[in-house]
Amino acid sequence: MAKYVCNVCGYVYDPLDGDPDNGIAPNTPFEDIPDDWICPLCGVDKENFSPEE
Repeated sequence: MAKYVCNVCGYVYDPLDGDPDNGIAPNTPFEDIPDDWICPLCGVDKENFSPEE
């Protein structure tokens, strides 16, 4: 599963960790996160993330 990086603040979404504080369970691929999820650091939406290289 690929990691995704916020283009605004650099937060890295790691699917192995998920985002439990915001309702995303560990082992959740980025593609399966609801569209209304926002970056936990800066608050931008999912469209502002890119795959980590």
